[in-house]
Amino acid sequence: MLGLLRPLLVVCLYLLPPGGQGWIPGYNNGFYYQDISNGNGNGEIYFNGVRLHVESPQLSVSATRGSSVTLPCHYHYEPELTTPRRTRVKWSWLPANTVSAPASPEAFARETEVMVAMGNRHRSYGSFRGRVRLRRSAPGDMSLVINELQLNDTGRYRCEVIDGLEDESVTVDLELRGVVFPYYSKKGRYHLNFFGAQQACQDQDATLATFEQLFTAWEEGLDWCNAGWLADGTVQYPITAPRDGCGGLDLAPGLRSYGQRHRFLNRYDAFCFSASVKGTVYFLKHQKKLNFTEAVQACASDGSQIAKVGHMYAAWRLMGLDRCDAGWLADGSVRYPITKARANCGPPEPGVRSFGFPPLYLKFGVYCYR
Repeated sequence: MLGLLRPLLVVCLYLLPPGGQGWIPGYNNGFYYQDISNGNGNGEIYFNGVRLHVESPQLSVSATRGSSVTLPCHYHYEPELTTPRRTRVKWSWLPANTVSAPASPEAFARETEVMVAMGNRHRSYGSFRGRVRLRRSAPGDMSLVINELQLNDTGRYRCEVIDGLEDESVTVDLELRGVVFPYYSKKGRYHLNFFGAQQACQDQDATLATFEQLFTAWEEGLDWCNAGWLADGTVQYPITAPRDGCGGLDLAPGLRSYGQRHRFLNRYDAFCFSASVKGTVYFLKHQKKLNFTEAVQACASDGSQIAKVGHMYAAWRLMGLDRCDAGWLADGSVRYPITKARANCGPPEPGVRSFGFPPLYLKFGVYCYR
């Protein structure tokens, strides 16, 4: 009777030779039942004394928008096997705005399937369909290659290798190199609920920034005393120089947080994140200054479109765009980018200078995107 109480492991027929341990003569339902009392006492279960290991040499990878990236994942057995085993590989994804560290069981349930593969057969899903493949550069290499990286591809990816009932996994975080910028409504400060902030960033070729992206921007010097939505539904703002009205002089520099706010009722600004652009942002040389309507038409006549705020920030930060001429952008704001601060070009620090949202009949230059 005691033997009946011991745990049993179901192993596919092809995994064990006939007559292997636990084989029941005269009975065949496609599986063998193998006694697994050879665990190590720490919850790790061995089959036939073999242990499956899944590892990644990089737990975090960064790349640029529109490029290709490889998320490393390798598996091997200990001790090494003499004959190959049939394994199944599954890559899944937890978007950046839902990532928490350490990952919780609830987070695993929110993961989205990216790709599954067994042997030479594979299937990709959702927005990843047709953009992902396994590298397979060596035995055990199940690294995921993602092409045409998109803004929303950031997050935590899980590489899971399944061998019968043996299941091991490793996670790799994917980050995009880009820039965080504050954004507010044409109506003024604090007019955006969470969903309005999401849409405002999207309209400017950007996404709501994650906490990690805002924290990195603060480390790089971003100081902004207006609170804005982040992708996780929190409201925060970065302060490098403590002062009255921005949390007070007694607080150390850092991110000031209002925590989670009501996504429909509460209204703030937004912190957007933009990555590199495939095209070119340029100041259109024109014989005269233009109102907003004329600016839109001038870019179209030049075979381009009027640039968005996300375009300008990405071009300034990642491509070194520097121009001391104010110009219209697609949202009706007027801005200009400075990488080398100089006289008559705004403050002594580099940045994108803003004139806000002037009346659309006023005359300025224009920044186009091609």
